[in-house]
Formats: sequence, C-alpha cells, structure tokens
Amino acid sequence: MTDDSFHKISFSENQANLSHITKVNKPFPPITKFISIFLAVFLLVTAALAVMLVVFGRNLYFDMQKTAKVAQETYQAFKNQDLETSRVKLKDLEESLQVVKSDLAKLGWVSYIPWLGVYEKDFQHLINGGISGVQAAQITVETLVPYADLLGLKGKSTFVAGSADERIKTAVETLDKVTPILSDIAGKIAYVGDELDQIDAGRYPQRLGSMVVRSKLQDVKSTFSQTAKLFVDAQPLIKQLPDLLGNKGAKTYLVLFQNDAELRATGGFITGFALFKVEKGKMQVIKADDIYKLDSLKKKTYPAPAPILKYHKNVFNFELRDSNLSPDFRESMKQFETMIKESVPDFPQFDGIIAVDTHVLVSAIKILGEFNIYGRLFSADNDKRCDCPKAIYELEDYATRPVAYVREERKDIIGVLLYQIMQRALGISPSKYWGRLFQMALSEAQQKHVLFYFHNTDAQKGIEAINFGGRIALADGDYIHINDVNFAGAKSNMFIKESVKQEIKVGDDGSVVKTVTISYKNPQPASNCNLEAGQLCLNGILRNWIRIYTPVGASLVEFKGLEKDTVTYEEMGKTVFEGFMTVKPQGAAEVQLTYRLPFKVKKGDLYKLLIQKQPGTERLEYAIYYNGREIDKSPLISDKNISFKL
Repeated sequence: MTDDSFHKISFSENQANLSHITKVNKPFPPITKFISIFLAVFLLVTAALAVMLVVFGRNLYFDMQKTAKVAQETYQAFKNQDLETSRVKLKDLEESLQVVKSDLAKLGWVSYIPWLGVYEKDFQHLINGGISGVQAAQITVETLVPYADLLGLKGKSTFVAGSADERIKTAVETLDKVTPILSDIAGKIAYVGDELDQIDAGRYPQRLGSMVVRSKLQDVKSTFSQTAKLFVDAQPLIKQLPDLLGNKGAKTYLVLFQNDAELRATGGFITGFALFKVEKGKMQVIKADDIYKLDSLKKKTYPAPAPILKYHKNVFNFELRDSNLSPDFRESMKQFETMIKESVPDFPQFDGIIAVDTHVLVSAIKILGEFNIYGRLFSADNDKRCDCPKAIYELEDYATRPVAYVREERKDIIGVLLYQIMQRALGISPSKYWGRLFQMALSEAQQKHVLFYFHNTDAQKGIEAINFGGRIALADGDYIHINDVNFAGAKSNMFIKESVKQEIKVGDDGSVVKTVTISYKNPQPASNCNLEAGQLCLNGILRNWIRIYTPVGASLVEFKGLEKDTVTYEEMGKTVFEGFMTVKPQGAAEVQLTYRLPFKVKKGDLYKLLIQKQPGTERLEYAIYYNGREIDKSPLISDKNISFKL
C-alpha cells in the first residue's frame, strides 16, 4: 500500500532567445514580452537601414536613435514590474514614435527608389505597428494600476482604504469593468500582427556585419504571433475571472495536495485535500482532511486497473489516492471526480479542482513564515536529516513514522497545515504579502507545481491556453514527454537525481532516428523500513513505471534497461513506449530508448521540438544533440520549445 505523507517543495511563455534556440524561461509580464519584441525588431531594422537613412534624412536617423533609447528604458521599467514608471515611459515612447512617423512621411519619395522603397515600407509597417502596440500597453497599464499591490507590482493602487476583505471585494467587483477593455487591447494587438506580417524577413541579409538579421527577424515575428494568439486564447479566462472569484455567486473549489516525494503521473501521490468557498473574492476554508479518510467513506469498491495490478505491489483495489494515473491532469481529475460522485454521495459539490505539491508549500512558507502544528516547527530551512526543507521532513516524520499508540490526527496533518497556510494568507496585509504570494503562485503554475481544472468551459479553455492545465499538448513537429510513476519506493523521489539526453540523427534520406537516454541516481543510503524498528521510511527501492510520449506514428527500434517487456500503444494523440525499472538506494539505473520519427526532414529546415515537463518534477537536467552537436543543455523548469536550423 502506498503511504500517505508529504515532502519537499521547492504564465509558461515561450520567450524568444534571439538565436537559433527558443526556450521557455521564467517570464516577464506579457506586456514586457511585447516591448522586448518591438525593441528587437526596431533595432534590427534600424541597423539595416541606418547607413541609407542617414543619407536621406538626418533628423529621422537621430529620432530613431532617441526612440530606441526610450524603448530600452520602457522595456526596463516593465522588466522591473514598475507600473508608475512604465506609464511615463510608454507616453514618451508613443510621442517619440509619432515623431519618427512624421519624419518618415517627409521622405515618402524614397518609396519610388526600387532598391530602397521596400525597406522604407517595412519601416512604415514597423512604426505603425509599434504605435498600436504601445497604445495597447498603455491601456493595459492603466487597467492594472488599481490592482498594483494585489498583483505585486510597483504602483499606486486605488484600493488603499478598508480592511483586507473590503479591498479584495472592491477589486473583484471592479473586474467586470475591466473585461470590456480586452476587446480594445485585442484589436490593437491584431493590428500590430498585421503590420509585422507585411515585413518580409527573406529580403534581409543573414548578417549585417557581425549582427544576425534575417533569422532574428523571423524569430521575432514568430514569437509575436504566438504571444498575440496567447492573449486571444486567454481572453475567455480573463472574462470569467469575476465569476470564478464568486462575484455573481459563491464558488467552491477542491484543493488536492500531491506529494512529489512519491512521484505520480500528475505530480505526486494524492495525500490530502481541502474544500474552500470563494464569494466576492473572500475565501473560506470549509474542510481539510487526509485522503485516506476520504477513501474510507467510499460506498463502492473499484478493481485496480491493469497498470496498478502489473506494476504496483499488493494493491488490488482502485482508490482515490491512486486515481491520477493519466499524465493529462484534466483526464486524471475527471477520473477522480467520477469516483467521488459514484462512491461518496454526500461529498459537497465543487466548481473545479486545484492541485498543489510540496514546492508550493515551501514557497508559501518562505513568504508567510514558519508554522507550529502539533508541537512541530514547519519552516523552509534546510534539514540535514534529509537535505530538504524542515517542513518536508516534519511532515514525513509525523505522518509516516510507525508509533506504538493510536495517533488519530496523524493522517490530517497535511490538511491542517494547508488550512493554516490559507488562513494566514487571507488574514494578512495585502501590501506586505499578497503581491509576493500572487507572483509566487504565477511562477509555481508556470513550473507545473500548481494545476487547474475548472468546470466552467470558457475558463478551462483559458487555463489551457496559458498552459496552467497540465494537458498533454499538440505539437507542430517533434515532441517528447517522460512520465515517471513511483509504485512503491517510500519517498525515494526526494533523493533521486534524473537526467535526460536526447540524440537526434538525420539520415541522408531525411529520416530521423532519436535515442533518448534517461539516467537515475540515488546517492542516499536506504532507510530502515521495518515497521517493528519504528524508523522513518523515506528511502527505499524505487519501483518506477515509465512512459515516454512521442509523436503519433513513431516506431520502436530498441528499449534497453527495462525489467519488464516494452509496451507500445497510442494515447491522447501520441505513440507511447511503456516499461518498468527499479532504482536502489545508493544505486543508479539507466534506460535507453531508440525510435524512428514518423516524418522526414531536409537540410535547411527548421527543426521544432516541444518538451513537456512532468508536474511535480524540479530542474531535471536535459541535453539535446543533433548529429553529435550540442543544441541545448539546461534544467527543465517548465515546458520548453527548442528550434534549430538543420
């Protein structure tokens, strides 16, 4: 049987790295992305035209330099999340762009020069798009200013009076006034996209001196297109926010705690839950308890599905705590919800499910301070006994160490801690903590330590658009998702270090063969897991069910290092290669998968690869090689897009 417990803790935007590789890093706010895109395009075109334009328009040249400087200052203000400075700089930037537009109009005759006219038109498109984009940013900033402190941004919030509850209520009620503005912003963003689409990157040289021009311009256009689509797709969620926060009526949400020390498909073993109600932004915890108690209330018994019977040890029934078998969070939560409705008829109805793992817990404790529960101190300080945050060790120690007496509250400690965190977060000064908590929550969601599933269809579409839904995604090109499930092995994922190496080889005929090597190392000694010894059982032999999701139609060449036969099937639009292996304490294991992709490529193509991170994992080391050349090597913090020229 799987033990219940807890463990260590530690929006995903594809940010253009203006080189051949596009990575997803810790993002700036969406407006910052636009400013950075505009600045990059502006500087590129400026560099390409500088020599020619200075000949025909000295004023234009110097006004362009001034505009570039203001754009850089504006970008920095957004990077610093300083709304007040951003308001001033955006106004300066628009005025500067208008001056450049006026200068350019005086040089309309340039358009009749065949070799120069096309560049002059490109510059017109850039300036027109830039003005519209800055106007969109101005509308956005003015909209956000009243909520500055709640969002953790620098600015003068208008909600400065009243209690914390009153401030939240006012903020939520005014969101209805914000949503109509979204169409104005969307219209201006669409106009920017239309203007950029008319700039033909192919007419620019690959390099201008030492500066890469054409590929950077292509990357910038592509990134802006993705960002604009993201804004459009996320609009339904933004418009639904007032309703989701209980402005029109109370909403109830179920929070599940996933213990990533015992890794499961969607982030961790489901070990605790809490129900909370939201009405006009005010949150109230209804109930918090242990998942075993919820399982004990079931009026129906479910037989264990095939993977549990095949890979788990001595588990023959299907429980709520084991129901998150699908790596797609929505699919797993539908399974969980079906079992609740069928077997726990008195369980309160809820409007959505939010899952968090221990990384979120520790991040919250770092902001809110330590907690004292049942005489134990839960802090974010490192505990040498596990080389993990003290809060994680105390949770594991209290919930799982065998004792010779009845400790009825031992299973609810996770619920109690979750309850106290929520209560403290809701009762403190907004200006002191809420902004930091909001920024933390955003970062945790980007890294898949927080996952959302809403019953509201529009809200769910928006959540998935910003990649907060833990979905298995469609991909244009190559794709990989590695999913590990701990089917017995105590809390060994707390100690295991995992790394992945992908080798992409393209044959003379354009065929693509990939070799994926996954290495697991557990450097820590085994725990004494004998119940009679009464020791804390954290580190044991990991029994790992591994699934590798690849493009549909991929064909297996070889899968080495498994302890059971490979299983191949199609699921969620992917071809899946499944197997089983173990990792011993103070040991290591390695599996190597070779497969052929279902498409061919040719020299000069842009190779695209989407890597989807498993929720609950942290900084898994990833290396990508193409025909022996290193393309990328970095920790996998969130979903990542890699692209490179063949």
